[in-house]
Amino acid sequence: MKISLNPDQEVVKMIRDGLEQTGGYCPCRTERTEENRCMCQEFRDQIKDPDYEGFCHCLLYYKSK
Repeated sequence: MKISLNPDQEVVKMIRDGLEQTGGYCPCRTERTEENRCMCQEFRDQIKDPDYEGFCHCLLYYKSK
């Protein structure tokens, strides 16, 4: 398993700016809960699946097999 940043640096900058503005919470989510703190619970659950390959919800991280 390998987790890397999105290769599109503009997306990375946009999401990181959003994370800074929200105090570390996913800028794509409206609720500010621990489940939505980056790296969000949804992506942590997805990466536990050895067959999962893809981006997190906000496209900051990518998990490859």
